[in-house]
Amino acid sequence: MDESQREQYWRTNLRLMTALLSVWFIVSFGFSILLVEQLNKIVVLGFPLGFWFAQQGSIITFVILIAIYVWRMDRLDDDYGVSDRGPTDVNR
Repeated sequence: MDESQREQYWRTNLRLMTALLSVWFIVSFGFSILLVEQLNKIVVLGFPLGFWFAQQGSIITFVILIAIYVWRMDRLDDDYGVSDRGPTDVNR
């Protein structure tokens, strides 16, 4: 991989991380702290929604975002030919 490809690879990786961490920030800080009073007015399965986001929602969201990051990075590695999983079909 030449220098321009490395820079493009890193830029794409940073954009992906920024997007995913922004979603996590909105869910964990926004919903669990800033909007907790408004969300607590909504009750789901007997629990206030703000409480649910603070206790479970941000954790579940983080795990889902990790899975998305792994999936997207596997595709990015394949696109740039740096996958450590062996030969794959790059034209998916």
